[in-house]
Amino acid sequence: MDRLGSFSSDPSDKPPCRGCSSYLMEPYIKCAECGPPPFLLCLQCFTRGFEYKKHQSDHTYEIMTSDFPVLDPSWTAQEEMALLEAVMDCGFGNWQDVANQMCTKTKEECEKHYMKHFINNPLFASTLLNLKQAEEAKTADTAIPFHYDPPRPTFDSLLSRDMAGYMPARADFIEEFDNYAEWDLRDIDFVEDDSDILHGNILFQQMFLLIANCGMTLCWGLGI
Repeated sequence: MDRLGSFSSDPSDKPPCRGCSSYLMEPYIKCAECGPPPFLLCLQCFTRGFEYKKHQSDHTYEIMTSDFPVLDPSWTAQEEMALLEAVMDCGFGNWQDVANQMCTKTKEECEKHYMKHFINNPLFASTLLNLKQAEEAKTADTAIPFHYDPPRPTFDSLLSRDMAGYMPARADFIEEFDNYAEWDLRDIDFVEDDSDILHGNILFQQMFLLIANCGMTLCWGLGI
């Protein structure tokens, strides 16, 4: 009897029976001489002596089941897997929903077993800690090593023109992007007057300032 068979409680996760193509329900039979892929049969096809191509009914076989305890004598491997799937579906802490999905355990039993074996278990805790540390080490920020002195081209040199005025040592340009954008604002005058014409002119000026400010804000956001 193979006690390391598929623990999944969903029959669709397993290959279908080679005899009748139905979903396999535990226990089922695995031929020890055929494969890969594994040659699996339901009990009905196995008892009928189903044969196909190279598979013969007298081949040695294994009984695939998860009806055995793993962490607790009163919990089978199938129930362990069903508990983990229920917690994943219903969310941690929703023990009543977890118990309803499992059908074989109460909410108190589900909570007690999960907390004891999957949360407070020193073996799992140390394993999760090591995995977390390994993941953090992969994404840790590291300083970029200094390789060489950045170029410092003189103003109006060929290299400076090729670099469009960029100064690597300062990480900046000689002239800002749209350097003369403020010139459009220098001649705007704000006059206190109640006339509709001047009021409309003021609104136009305010809109112009807003557009100009948005343009400069966009440049700052893009780092230019």
